[in-house]
Amino acid sequence: MSDLLASDVITPDAGETPLLSLPDVSILKAAPITRLSLRLREAAIPAAGEAFGAKLPVTPLGAETSAKRAALWMGPDEWTLLAPEDELQAVFDGIEAKLDGQPHSLTDISHRSEALIVSGPKASWLLNTGIFIDFSLEKFPVGTVTRTIFHKSPVMIWRTGEDTFVVEAWVSFMDYVAGILVESAQELAAA
Repeated sequence: MSDLLASDVITPDAGETPLLSLPDVSILKAAPITRLSLRLREAAIPAAGEAFGAKLPVTPLGAETSAKRAALWMGPDEWTLLAPEDELQAVFDGIEAKLDGQPHSLTDISHRSEALIVSGPKASWLLNTGIFIDFSLEKFPVGTVTRTIFHKSPVMIWRTGEDTFVVEAWVSFMDYVAGILVESAQELAAA
């Protein structure tokens, strides 16, 4: 998994002003994308990956990317699939056709969540203000994805580069998550 491919999927929202831009850390709102929740049995994993255009990771905390696609491992039989916003119907229909007759669940969750891009040399420090995970490259390498809690909000964290993370939260929690990230980053700048 490379940062280049992840940046094809998760990009800053061109119409948005950065939430915060400091020398050591920045927080940008990500552009809207297609998000699908996929649950299926092990035998259907290769077919679903072929239909989606990116392999489904089978390693816990893993991610697989291809051009404009990302498949994120959420559990032994659960993945979050990311693609460009305007490809929702094509991706959905392609997977449904390929998995016809196989037990599975494919749900559009595009409007449930939003994402922020947190980057810079102090990005992991900033995330550690509310998440108690070792974000060192040795313990949380590029490509790692996990669900966790940021202060009181459930979030998904995906490391897409050495100093770059995608922080995804439900829309109803995003103002809370973004507000705490900005406030903590401002404390960093004042220190």
